[in-house]
This record gives sequence, structure tokens and C-alpha cells, in this order.
Amino acid sequence: MNAATQPNRESLLATGGSNPLRGTIRVPGDKSISHRAIMLGAIAEGETQVSGFLEGADAISTMNAFRALGVRIKGPEQGQVKVLGLGMRGLTGADHDLDCGNAGTAMRLMMGLLAGQNFSSTLMGDESLSKRPMRRVADPLAMMGAQIVTREGRPPVRILASSGLHGIDYSMPIASAQVKSALLLAGLYAEGFTRIHEPAPTRDHTERMLKGFGVKLDIDGAARSLQGGQKLHACEIDIPADVSSAAFFLVAASIIPGSDLILAHVGMNPTRTGIVQILKLMGARIDLMNPREVGGEPVADLRIRSSQLKGIEVPSSLVPLAIDEFPVLFVAACFAAGRTTVRGAEELRVKESDRIAAMEAGLIACGAKVQATADGMIIEGQPDGSFNSCVIESLGDHRIAMAFAVAGQRSAQHITILDTNNVATSFPGFVELARSCGMQLRQQS
Repeated sequence: MNAATQPNRESLLATGGSNPLRGTIRVPGDKSISHRAIMLGAIAEGETQVSGFLEGADAISTMNAFRALGVRIKGPEQGQVKVLGLGMRGLTGADHDLDCGNAGTAMRLMMGLLAGQNFSSTLMGDESLSKRPMRRVADPLAMMGAQIVTREGRPPVRILASSGLHGIDYSMPIASAQVKSALLLAGLYAEGFTRIHEPAPTRDHTERMLKGFGVKLDIDGAARSLQGGQKLHACEIDIPADVSSAAFFLVAASIIPGSDLILAHVGMNPTRTGIVQILKLMGARIDLMNPREVGGEPVADLRIRSSQLKGIEVPSSLVPLAIDEFPVLFVAACFAAGRTTVRGAEELRVKESDRIAAMEAGLIACGAKVQATADGMIIEGQPDGSFNSCVIESLGDHRIAMAFAVAGQRSAQHITILDTNNVATSFPGFVELARSCGMQLRQQS
């Protein structure tokens, strides 16, 4: 996985030394909620006011796409955004392709929202997004009457003007919040009821936010259903700090001796807290302080102190609840006593990169004892060990890059991570915030 630096690619130098992490920090707003706030605000009636909006490249791509569809959006300014909604039928066709950048969430959810419009749209993305599978969304949308054209199941995605959608009763073969959300958004434009069954719990931000906008949504166990034709009404949305971004600090503070760190105002949605539950099973000392509810989402401050982790077999029920956090969880497992086994995480193969292969190659380069499987990883922890000095190719994947930034804090010397430009897609200001609490990181061009 070692590679020569290419022109115009940023890199990170993570230096070992195990400085303890201290202080109180707040990571940026939740990316998943930021995407949805723009989308639902755009089709609501009235002005939706958003605070805590993530000003990263992914969420900005969503904002720019809806501006191209005729929506007036003020901001972002220090996390404040105002969306002047056009109502369910107020969007207009864009005069150019809609660029989703690196945002798979944006593309998949917009496929559902645009499937019921009376105009055609084309969604495109960067090189990484252009390799990601879209058939899992396109196929059930076609069952609803949508006409969607892909390039062998991958972007660009052409969504033809709708002649009318109809509701379906659909059981998802794979647990995916993005697929579920896309179908619920399409269901708003469909005749009759749309009912979605998920095989395992996934993040429920769409359901919570739809209710906040006044949509009647029925939840019956693993099934979600709604009646088409409902109106959305503008509301206020306070976006909590992103638990997926907090994950890097949860792990870093757990594995760096002497650490005592507080993460403020973190979203504790039960469909997103797999990272916290898994780390606690491994013996991490994580305390939830001042639990509260903000805008329909549970929030708490998290105190993390360093601890001796132990290897576990990750419960299958927690895998979908931590799917984005596994790259840094693999790092945590390298310093746990005993074996950690992850199964049922094949979704990692089709993220911004093949995250199983990328983490295996990188961790082996660091000197870790790991073995990838088709759907996960087996890691033999070395609790008193340290990583080798090495060069890591992140493949342009922001979560791979940040996971190895954490890994570098337990390096004998340093780890260089290449191709880190995309860190800003989900976590603007990551390096500055990490350094403020004691991590040793330096950006390089």
C-alpha cells in the first residue's frame, strides 16, 4: 500500500509519542442529518432554519444541487442555514448535471426524491462515487414506476421525468439507511402506501425528520410506511455533533495512555451508537453526561478516559449501527488484549473504497496482525505494542485517512498518510481540532 506522492495530493504526518488527549472539544455537525435537512427543507412549505449544519464538501454538494433545482438557500454561516422551501411540486429542472461530489448519501437519497418529479435530472459524482453501486436504489425505484438509467449500475444516474409513481411493499435484501430513505422520499410522491421492511436496524434520521416536518409515518417493528401526497411544513432543526466524527476521538482517547477527553453535544441516536456500544464491550471507559433531546434527536456529552481494551467478537446486531466507524475500530482492536472478530460487514467493500482491503493492507504495513475476510476482519491485538513507521495510501477515502491519523499516535516514529484531500468532505478542520486536544498531526502538500 506504499505509494509515491502524487502532485496536488495533500498528505498527513501523524507522529507517535502517545501524548495524552485532554480538554473539551466539539466535532462538526452530523453529516447524515445535514444532507436530510436541506432535502426536506427544499420540498417543505415555508422557511426551514437549520443550526449546526456541517460545512463540509459533501453537505455543500447537496446544498448546491438544490440551489440548481430552484431552491433559495441562505448560508451556511457558522453552521446557520435557511432553506426557503418550494413545496412538494415546486422544484424545477436544472440546466446542468447535478454534481454530488463524493457524497453517496446525497446521490442515493436524491434518486428517490427526484424519481417523482415532472422533469429529468442527471446525477454525477467524483471518481470515487462513480464506482459505487446504485442498482440497490434504482431497482426498487423502478418497481415504483421510476425510469432510471445508470452506467452498468453505477453513476452517472439519469432520472427521467415521472409519469407517476405507485407505492410498493418492499423488503430490503441488505440493511441500508440510504436505500430505505430513498424509497421513503419517493413514497411521498407515490400513489398509495409505500412500506419498507429492513432486515436489521439502520439509522433512522429520515423517519425522525419526516415526522418533524409533519409527515405521518407509521413504524411497526422493522417496517416503515407512509401515504403518498402528504405535505411537509417548515421547521427548525438543531443538528448535533456527528458521532461518526466523534469516533476518531473516542478511539484515540481510549488507546493513548493518560487521556481524559470530553466530546460535547454528540448525537446519541440509538441507530448510530454502535461505536460506543462496541468500545464499551471492549472495556472502554466512556461516560454519557447531561443526556438530553434536541430537535427530536438524543444528545449527550461523552467523557472518554484511556483504558486497557480487550478483544471481542463484535455482535452481529451492532454491525449495521457502526458500519462507517469500522476503519477506526480496527485500529482500536490492534491495541486490545486478545482477538477481535468482525463479521457481516460486507457493506464496507462498497464504500468510498474497499475499506476492508484498504485497512488490511495499511494495518499490515503498520506491523499489525490482521486478516481480512469476505465480510470483515480478524485482528490479533498487541496491547503494549506500537505501529511501525510507514507510508499509507488512503485511496482518497476520508475515513481511512483519519483512522490512520489515529493509528499514528501509537507509532514508534510516524505514519505518513497520502491522498487526504477528501478529509474535508466529512470533517472540515479535523487536523486543527485534533491538535487542539493533543494529537500530533501535520498537513503536508
